[in-house]
Amino acid sequence: MSARIGVAVMAVLLLLYVLLVGQRAWLLLISADPVGILMGAALVVLPLIALWALGRELWFGVRADQLGRRLEAAGALPDEPVSVRPSGRVVREDADALFPHYRSAVEQNPDDWAGWYRLGIAYDASGDRRRARGAIRRAIILEARQRRG
Repeated sequence: MSARIGVAVMAVLLLLYVLLVGQRAWLLLISADPVGILMGAALVVLPLIALWALGRELWFGVRADQLGRRLEAAGALPDEPVSVRPSGRVVREDADALFPHYRSAVEQNPDDWAGWYRLGIAYDASGDRRRARGAIRRAIILEARQRRG
């Protein structure tokens, strides 16, 4: 739940930034100064890119959460016992020991979205967030293809 609060706070702050920059962009765009107009145009483009990135990340979070809930309801999430630190984080050595199982499952069935999602969880537990997000993005794409047809 705290992650959702953090996301909501960041989204509100980004929207506030977009509004304030948008106001400045408008003032520069209506100025008669050519340099001001160019700066105003740049100030319009940058917030649009930020909004696109925010939307993309929010959609990723929603879809990842949906898939996680489906796997949880089916009892298909990883359930191997692992040690955790007092902070609640998984002990990396335990996660690394389980990782080959999930990697081989994906290698055997590369079109299984659930396998990719579980691999993403294993990557995350091992501390590799970039690969975790990539695996979960792959799971989202595969699940959407499977749902469509």
